[in-house]
Amino acid sequence: MEYKHQAVLLEEAIEYLNIKEDGIYLDGTLGRAGHSSEILKKLSAAGKLIAVDRDTAAIKAVREKFIDNESLILEHANFQEIDQVLAKLGIEGVDGMLFDLGVSSPQLDNPERGFSYQNDGPLDMRMNPEQKLTAQDIVNNYSQAELERIITEYGEENWAARIAEFIVKMRKEKAIETTNDLVEVIKAAIPKAVRRSGGHPARRTFQALRIETNNELEQLKNLIDKAVSFLNPEGRIVIITFHSLEDRIVKHKFRDLAKDCTCPPDFPICVCDKKAEVKVITSSPIQASDSEKEFNPRSRSAKMRVAEKI
Repeated sequence: MEYKHQAVLLEEAIEYLNIKEDGIYLDGTLGRAGHSSEILKKLSAAGKLIAVDRDTAAIKAVREKFIDNESLILEHANFQEIDQVLAKLGIEGVDGMLFDLGVSSPQLDNPERGFSYQNDGPLDMRMNPEQKLTAQDIVNNYSQAELERIITEYGEENWAARIAEFIVKMRKEKAIETTNDLVEVIKAAIPKAVRRSGGHPARRTFQALRIETNNELEQLKNLIDKAVSFLNPEGRIVIITFHSLEDRIVKHKFRDLAKDCTCPPDFPICVCDKKAEVKVITSSPIQASDSEKEFNPRSRSAKMRVAEKI
């Protein structure tokens, strides 16, 4: 199947990376190389781009597309493993990093991956197909309390308790194995009057299950400290998020890393010895233009934040 993928906030991300032609850059969420393609255009033969993805399908597709590009280094890994990737390559610091945390179009559009509530397919949702845990495992094995917590916290779904109750009730009769199976349970749980507004009724629950399946929020928290430690002075980290939970983590992490002393105000002298590691480049998140939102609806919820290593 041929996929058309449009990278979100492409021009803005490339601009804020402030690319040097002989620099070393890392794209921690390769996808179908929408951002990586543009980074490569900015690099001379002396520059390098390390592109990482935990999806083997993404690595295979991009390798075939850029087979002769000597500036590109492809690595199958989770972005949390960038320290291991860089150590293996003998690279101690990079001049910029980009992380686009959205699900790629090929992942969403391929029913076999199970990310979409619009198409029927196995209830999978693994970004790394080699991972054992699937969304089907979660839906059929987690307790009602655990399901309610996940759907509430990660999906910010008002009907989480009722959806969890209906999932447990349904799976006693028959395992919930496909995306359509789950959509039907969610529709049954949410009153018809409520379903008439606010978008697709399964959207928030699917988001929650995807986050839990791939441990996305915990990985993001751990990632930022690790990534900043590998940035060269004046190197930039660019992170694009697609929902409020992710954006909040990035905002608070950048803010904390930009602080000097964190001692209580009533301390006469600093005892923490903390020094700011970054300066925040974007005081408020960069969002897609109206024209981008029109031709690429997946950009509507995107927010981009940027920090620079001191």
